[in-house]
Amino acid sequence: MTLPPDQLHPSLWRANQLARNPGPCQPSGFPSLDAELPGGGWPVGTLIELFAAQAGVGELRLLAPALAQLSLHRPVALVHPPYTPNSAYCTGAHTPRRPWLWIAPERPIDALWAAEQVLKNGSCAALLFWQKDVRPASLRRLHLAAQSSDMLFFLLRPQAAMRQTSPAPLRIHLQAAACGIELDIVKRRGPSMNHVLFIDLPTPAPHIVHHAPLDRRTPAPARAGRPAPVLVN
Repeated sequence: MTLPPDQLHPSLWRANQLARNPGPCQPSGFPSLDAELPGGGWPVGTLIELFAAQAGVGELRLLAPALAQLSLHRPVALVHPPYTPNSAYCTGAHTPRRPWLWIAPERPIDALWAAEQVLKNGSCAALLFWQKDVRPASLRRLHLAAQSSDMLFFLLRPQAAMRQTSPAPLRIHLQAAACGIELDIVKRRGPSMNHVLFIDLPTPAPHIVHHAPLDRRTPAPARAGRPAPVLVN
């Protein structure tokens, strides 16, 4: 009896079907996306590349459901993010158990070293690493380090980096869209994706801050030559 390729070895699959991920997968929280990902979710212990024309197209909201589940047990690490992380997001409803780790090296080479050490240490549940220029040798090192871990690893890169070859088995282009985000899976273990996938992203709830009442009057208007006073809560 002839067995199908995926039963002979998890790294084998037919060209017209999605492969089975050799390791565990973390559900993305979006069924339509899971249906397009080999293994039915984000692959754990591998390099996943996300590309966008600019940061802030909705990538964190896309990853939030998976990270929320993972951060129940271990923290999530952010290495070299382009902006200061939003503490309301990192400590709010998305991550009710563990804090997030923010690592901000001054030099790109230090950021690469820090990301590799996080993967090798294994104390985090997931790593999000923002980096513009990554040499092929560094990509291979990161991929090998990810394979020896049990972490969810996302490398977020500019759109122009899609032209560079990469050992990553999963590469996705992200583009902002009204009420959501559009995904183009440019590389996966399986057939090419011939359509753009739209994901409806929920609008984050506003973070309500309760201010203490003031027991003083509003400052008087400023006189000429003096800066206007500011009422600070």
